[in-house]
Amino acid sequence: MLVEMYRDMLGKKSVIRELSEFATARGREIGYENVFDYSLGNPSVPVPQAFTDEMIRLLQETDSNVLHGYSPSLTIPSVRTAVAESLKKRFGIPYEMDHIFMTSGAAGAIAHAVRMIAKAGDEILTFAPFFPEYHPYVDHAGPVLKVVPAQTDTFQINFAAFEEMLNEKTAAVLINSPNNPSGVVYSEETLTRLAQILTARSREYSHPIYLITDEPYREIVFDGKEAPCPSKFYDNTIMCYSFSKSLSIPGERIGYVAVNPACEEAKTLIQMCGQISRGIGHNCPSSIIQLAVAKCLDITADLSVYERNMNLIYDELVSLGAQVVRPGGTFYIFPKAPEEDAVAFSKKALKYDLVLVPGDSFGAPGFYRMAYCIATEKVERSLPVLRRFIRENY
Repeated sequence: MLVEMYRDMLGKKSVIRELSEFATARGREIGYENVFDYSLGNPSVPVPQAFTDEMIRLLQETDSNVLHGYSPSLTIPSVRTAVAESLKKRFGIPYEMDHIFMTSGAAGAIAHAVRMIAKAGDEILTFAPFFPEYHPYVDHAGPVLKVVPAQTDTFQINFAAFEEMLNEKTAAVLINSPNNPSGVVYSEETLTRLAQILTARSREYSHPIYLITDEPYREIVFDGKEAPCPSKFYDNTIMCYSFSKSLSIPGERIGYVAVNPACEEAKTLIQMCGQISRGIGHNCPSSIIQLAVAKCLDITADLSVYERNMNLIYDELVSLGAQVVRPGGTFYIFPKAPEEDAVAFSKKALKYDLVLVPGDSFGAPGFYRMAYCIATEKVERSLPVLRRFIRENY
């Protein structure tokens, strides 16, 4: 007997992936350089040379059994130590090795975080607009994901709706800042108020409400700023990170869980990660990649192209009269469509070979996402096409 849950998912494939597949197929017809594909958030800048050099050095100088063997159940101690020291230096939080667990990207980190602190019947709240894959990440683990409606004028947190939805079943709150799809960075004021509410409700319900933070875009922040670190605002925070964007290595699938040392039973939570891995088959991420990123914790790829692209697209949208919140980071922008039905809007755009993702699956109908992790030259060529599309149809 096939499991019906997964059979049902075949009819509910990711809209993002379906549009990306359309763009690829269309590219075979007219040349991919002529398809303005804003669908998929796949980093487009080169990997730092330092990462490549470290991979070569490891292959040439390190015992092959070390490089290609299983890592320990709690992942490689020297790598965990290096991550802890880097976080301690950067954020002033006293992380140690025992607060770190290496994972298969941020998705793997969230998979562990959810299972650490929530069970069937519990609820996890997140804020629209949100990454659609949070539903399978959470729902298939046993808890239920509940989505707080968006505050569409700023895409900061809709606190009125949030406080109404909090209840005794709430085990955790899952946030993503800098945010996919809006590009918004949660402000210090937002994080302070969020922490105050979680502290008060945890006391009221006599159990901790954890904060799970999805932070793969932490290094892609604009205007010379840094994204505030949520772990500095709330003790019971579980940080989920990926090197996919900072080092431009999404295919290597490497990230980590970092439990705030002030979190209740912080070291026990990390010990639990090793047991969770046994249950979900997510154990032992690539040893060579763990070792390589440990030497590249404080560097990034050249991420400046994303800010250049953002400014080009934002200025064009503003000139077209679009309602759009200026991104503070990431490589996404999330304008309001010029008609109520963003799905219909996106279908019309395909006739111009513009691939835009409707915001319905992000929990924000009427908006659409553009992933501008593409060459600046292509962004520049797309703008007259976008202008023609809008003016001819709206």
